[in-house]
This record gives sequence, C-alpha cells and structure tokens, in this order.
Amino acid sequence: MEIDKAIRECDDRRLKTKYNNAIYVIKRALALYPVQEVALSFNGGKDSTVLLHLLRAGCFLHQAEEFNSGGDAADGGKTFPIRTIYFESPSAFPEINSFTYEAASIYDIQMDIIRLDFKSGLEALLKANPIRAIFLGVRIGDPTAVGQEQFSPSSPGWPPFMRVNPILDWSYRDVWAFLLVSKVRYCSLYDQGYTSIGSIHDTVPNALLCTRNSDSSEEKFKPAYLLADGRLERAGRAKKNSSAVCGKLSSTSNGLKMENLNSGSMLTASIITVGDEILFGTVEDKLGSVLCKKLHSIGWAVSRVTVTRNDIDSVAEEVERLKSRDDMVFIYGGIGPLHSDVTVAGVAKAFGVRMAPDEEFEEHLRHLIGEKCSGDKNEMALLPEGITELLHHEQLPVPLIKCHNVIILTATNAVELDRQWDCLIELAKSNGILEQMDPFVSKCFATTLSDVEVAQPLSKLCAQFPDLYIGGYRESREGPLIITFEGKDLSRIEAASQSLCQKFHPGAFSKIK
Repeated sequence: MEIDKAIRECDDRRLKTKYNNAIYVIKRALALYPVQEVALSFNGGKDSTVLLHLLRAGCFLHQAEEFNSGGDAADGGKTFPIRTIYFESPSAFPEINSFTYEAASIYDIQMDIIRLDFKSGLEALLKANPIRAIFLGVRIGDPTAVGQEQFSPSSPGWPPFMRVNPILDWSYRDVWAFLLVSKVRYCSLYDQGYTSIGSIHDTVPNALLCTRNSDSSEEKFKPAYLLADGRLERAGRAKKNSSAVCGKLSSTSNGLKMENLNSGSMLTASIITVGDEILFGTVEDKLGSVLCKKLHSIGWAVSRVTVTRNDIDSVAEEVERLKSRDDMVFIYGGIGPLHSDVTVAGVAKAFGVRMAPDEEFEEHLRHLIGEKCSGDKNEMALLPEGITELLHHEQLPVPLIKCHNVIILTATNAVELDRQWDCLIELAKSNGILEQMDPFVSKCFATTLSDVEVAQPLSKLCAQFPDLYIGGYRESREGPLIITFEGKDLSRIEAASQSLCQKFHPGAFSKIK
C-alpha cells in the first residue's frame, strides 16, 4: 500500500509514531464495528484529507491481518470501502467542492452528499443507515475538540454514534509532514496561503504567509506548509470586510487585528550546524544562539536549529528538508580541506547538482593560502555547479557562498560570525539577499512561583496572544522561573505581560529585561 510504504521509508520518527498510533485507532475501530457500520466525515480540508489516506492504509492493513497475509495481500482493488459523508454548503469554496468530487472519483469513494446542516443531516443519515461510528478529522486545538478522546460518544441531544478521532493528537506540522511525505493531492487553496479553511465568508489567506514583490505592489502567498508556527494556523479565520489581505485586513481574530499580526511579511530561517565533534560533546556550539539573535534583530523568525553529522548524505538530507520549508537556510561547520569538511558537497547533493571547479573562487583561495591551492588538488575550489553565487565584500578574505536560499557561513567563532553578518547586512542593502523587517522585541520576567501555578495562565495567554512567542525556562531547578514574551509589537507584549501579572499577587513577577 503506497501510503504505508511512504511513511515507513521516511526518516521522520515523529511522523512514524503519529502514523502508527492513528493506524492502531483505525484498526481498533474496524475490529469493533463492521465496515458497513462506520463512516468518514469528509470536508475537503487538510485534516480530513489526511484522515482519508490514513483510512485507506488502515483498511488495507486491517484486511491483510484478517487474511493472515502479513501485509502481502493484494491492494483490495481501488474501491474505498468506507461510506463517506460530505456536507455540501453554498458558502463553501468552489475549490473545496472540486477537490472533494475529484477525490471521490480517484479513490472510488461511496459518497453521500448532504445539503442540510450537520446535525439535521446526521439525523437523516443515521435514520436511513445502520452507522454506529464516524471517523472525524478533529485535532487538539480545534474548537470542537474540547473534551474529546480518540473514542468519544456523541454529545447529548445529538444522534447516538461513536466519534472516532485518529489524529486527535496531531499538530499542524504533523498534518503537513504526512501530506508531503505521502505525496498525495490536497486542496489547491493551501498553495495560495490558506492555512485553515472555513466558509467563503470567514476565511482569508494567512497574512503571515504574504510576500510582496519589491518591484511592484503585487501580493503573493507562500504555501500553507511553510507556516512556521502552527499555533497561528487559524489566523486567516476572520471576517472579510475588504479585498485587501496582505497585512491590511480590517478584520479581527481573537481580539487581534490582522495588520498587527503581520507588520510586514513573516520570513523564517533555519540554522544547520555540521559537526561530529558537537554531537560527541567534544565542543559546544556557540554560534547558533548568536545567529538566532541576529536574525531576530532584522525581523526573521527562526523555525529550527539542528546539528548534523560530518557526512554528505546527512547534510544533504537536512538541507533538502529545510530549504523548501523556510525562506532561508544558514549552514556552518564542515568547511575546509579536511576529509570531514563536507558541507558544500552536501548542499550540492541536496539541490541535485554536481560539484565543479570554480575559477573565481579558486583565485580567491590562491591569494589566501598561496600555491597550495590548485583546482586539481584542492577540493575547496569545487562548488555546486550552476547554483552558486559568491557574495563579495572587502572585509571578507573569501566570499561567502550562496546556493539559492542556502547561505554557507565559514565562521568558527562569534567574532568571525559578527564580521560575516555585518558584511551580509551591508550587501543586503544593495542586492536584497536578506530582507530586513521590523525587529523582534522581548520582555523577560522572573518569578518564584512554581511551574504548576503559572502553567494554565500561560497556556491561556498563548491562545489569547497567538502573535507572541510566550515561554518559560529555568537556569537551575532551584532558581527563579523566567517568563519570556517575544514578538514584533511592543504594545501587545505589554498587554500580555500585564495580563499575566494581574492574575497573581503584586510583586509575583519582577522585570529583568
């Protein structure tokens, strides 16, 4: 079965765990209820698309186990055996309807089209059919997920049936990891910046994915899977009062005006450190945190910092994974003539190009290290063919290397990183390689309150202020708890911090930054 094969062959351990747990729930439901007594509620969105393909895999695996075939049974034909319910609404996006009917045709889905509200439609359906359980694409964080478990009886006042929620514990990231790894089709709206789709009356593209062409006023949106913070998935659920979208909506979501949510487009970066010596604990990486601060100072959000081995395949896999998720990838370590310096070759492999001699770069190396550098003896003169841009600056003895949206840094300490960063910023002013936006600002508070005391208030704040990064840490278990508020709008940070302080006695929190 192609879905099962794709997940099991991928390197994403978290996704494999989520997949296995969901398949277990599906197989358990199919063991409890005959297939004729279960149904799938499908709405054309990303979550129900994931559920559709999980059910395809789960049905196949369940059937294989029943026949003791060890998974080698035939694929059971193209037909999807579970009755599928689609509530068609006049306020649905045309793209959602088109995708739903296309999926029904491709997977030979027995689909009941219902043109009533959800409750009335269910009552009519269950009265006419012996359905006892319905698979739902509900996830924690959805408005309807409160109080639900993987198996939850329907609420009082509703027709009696068992709600089965295989992806209840899945995150936004898990959903997109599954869709991208499985390479299945999804609604085209998600490639236009929509991250959570409701009706045409209350859904717009997520402003955090908006990008502007510097040469024109044209507004474009990155695909939904590039949203860095899954907590902001529903930021596009706002009433449309005007056609303007990109940071200029006069709409409100959770009390937050969209123009404040996206004062300039949100760009994301990831950082890759290459070094076995770091993974072995021989040395400590001190550049990652410095680079994070520098990126925040120009308004970029860092989505992840990773460490990978001195191995071409390991570097290539990490670069390939991140270059399509983030606007820019910074990578350092593993640069030089040693056998373990494989970063540049790994970048080349990630883009599917070969390493080739670069005469201009070789000339810079020759001036730096003399005649020891020659194109046929020194692999440092080999660069990814056809995608390399050399970033020249008079303060840099050797230009930095840029391959599409991957910048290779050669710094080995904070002083060198400062110099290279300053050169990058200066170059960005003329060639736009690194867009500068409003910087992130932060506030930190210290408290002697316990983690348990502040946990729930902090969780509520995160929901109330989805545009802020709110967290907590301790430098020691016995030391004070440090609460951090970070974002681009100082007034929002002030409001969030004041809201937290007001929940406790005066003096419970002291500002330290």
